[in-house]
Amino acid sequence: MQPLEIKKDIYWIGAIDWNLRDFHGYSTEKGSTYNAYLIMGEKTVLFDTVKVEFTDEFIDNLRALLGDKKLDYIVSNHAEMDHSGALSKVMEVFRPEKLVCTKACQDALNKHYHNNNWPFELIKEGDELDLGNRTVQFFGSAMIHWPESMVSFIKEDRLLISNDIFGQHWATTERFDDEVDQGELGRQSAKYYANIFYPTSPAMKKFLEKLEVKNLEFDMIAPDHGLIWRKDLAGILQKYKSWSGWGSKKKAVVVYDTMWGSTSKMAQAIVNGLAGDGVVVKLFDLRTCHRSDIMTDMLDARAVVLGSSILNSGILPKMADMVTYMKGLRPMNKIGASFGSYGWKNVITKLLNEQMEEMKIELVDEGISVQYVPSDDDLKRCTELGEKIKQAIITG
Repeated sequence: MQPLEIKKDIYWIGAIDWNLRDFHGYSTEKGSTYNAYLIMGEKTVLFDTVKVEFTDEFIDNLRALLGDKKLDYIVSNHAEMDHSGALSKVMEVFRPEKLVCTKACQDALNKHYHNNNWPFELIKEGDELDLGNRTVQFFGSAMIHWPESMVSFIKEDRLLISNDIFGQHWATTERFDDEVDQGELGRQSAKYYANIFYPTSPAMKKFLEKLEVKNLEFDMIAPDHGLIWRKDLAGILQKYKSWSGWGSKKKAVVVYDTMWGSTSKMAQAIVNGLAGDGVVVKLFDLRTCHRSDIMTDMLDARAVVLGSSILNSGILPKMADMVTYMKGLRPMNKIGASFGSYGWKNVITKLLNEQMEEMKIELVDEGISVQYVPSDDDLKRCTELGEKIKQAIITG
């Protein structure tokens, strides 16, 4: 993909990964982009690089943009390898005067690439880099994603280069938020937050508050993945504020795995009781739905209902996988309940309830378990459980 000027003398110079389908267990069915940015002014500055597979293309584009100019500085906002993979080669080819980053980022880069000879210039919160006709101000975003992360604000251009914050995993030839389908943009932004930032929401909330206190006047947000925000900045900021505060809607997510169909029948009955009166319900069968898509809908749901049958005295493997993934992302401010079927060991609700209590999900009921195949009376109890959860959503 050819570089694109996003503001005067500032260029997107990234790579499009059309084929990425998994990012550490997060399904990336739309691929991704690795966004880097180049300032061409009195000083030339590169912000981040790309994944190592795209190094040659990246260097060719960088050479073409620079022409006979020298690359003066590289700013590393984030050491993760999808943004630093090409760094070693770029350092070797262009030999910049400075590699600007935090001390934590220096440590991470050294441990990734084992090169202590790079010309590091270490910065901290609020430090500025004078580019002659431009000023870059740095703000820490530690533990929103990784401990060394920071964002860069170019004052004169009102541009926030935001690292992974405000991104999406979405491969497109379009570069800006107003050029793509808005529903898909919203979905991919939510999916990114749910599967990347959910566990660090308290740190994200503090970071957003810091931006407000600093009163930074930016009219463009350029993340390291996905679309650049130039139109709906207020919208994405408001969404991040809600997500980081664990905001929820009148919504329930029912997730289950089944062996011979009994738990599936119970799930359908629970949904019948849950639906209506303004409550939105999403039903997910783990045999066909990916955990990262489920987490996307869980992001703004008030209730989580988990169901499984028993296998070898435990929950089914796909439910075990789902629960492990949920624990890592730490959804908060949820209510929940459990259900499932068993053959000869009636422990399914006990096992699922223990998992939800560990995640601090408030149980509204002890749950329903059925031996073998649910009767009409059993399904009626499931519908009543759904109604009980619905009332808790409405009143809570």
